[in-house]
Amino acid sequence: MSSFARKALVLVFAAVAGFGALNALAAGKSTAKQAPGEKVSMLGGKLAFTLPKGFSASALPAGSEADGTAGASGTLYSNATTRTVVIAAQNSIPNAAQVKDNDSAFLDAAVSSFLSQQAAALPDFSKQSEKSMTLKGLGVRQIDSTATQGGGQTLNSTLIAGSGSRMAVVQVISRAADKAGHAALMKQILGQ
Repeated sequence: MSSFARKALVLVFAAVAGFGALNALAAGKSTAKQAPGEKVSMLGGKLAFTLPKGFSASALPAGSEADGTAGASGTLYSNATTRTVVIAAQNSIPNAAQVKDNDSAFLDAAVSSFLSQQAAALPDFSKQSEKSMTLKGLGVRQIDSTATQGGGQTLNSTLIAGSGSRMAVVQVISRAADKAGHAALMKQILGQ
């Protein structure tokens, strides 16, 4: 993996890991706004989807130089009824590096780093599957996994993509008992 890809992944994944998705849902931020059918657009609109009604949006804290996440930004969408969380985060790739919209080497490196980071952060992290796809010309990798987060077993689907000088991560986290709801939400996000 190139050094720019490794550094970019550390920055994005550190931001995503720091968001505390399920704990934030349990805390119920008072600044959250209802997001009925909220449209999410990333990478200049190349990765876009609409969430179903019932999600509330909360801006995530901006990244900082102190923790190595400068330039990272994102939004946490939570549904208190289904106890589902969607995190959409973006970051610049350091050193003004550029990646193609379907850059296999970059995506391979991103998946490898993501799996290592998740295994280190979550003791019972278990990768279930990995898929490569192209959405409107944008190469996307999907990693499905399970882990204990926020005090319970969860289903996790993570989408990773890069375009130009930016990369994006979308992480969907659902209760393990809600397989049908998780699958339906992923179909909606992927436009299937």
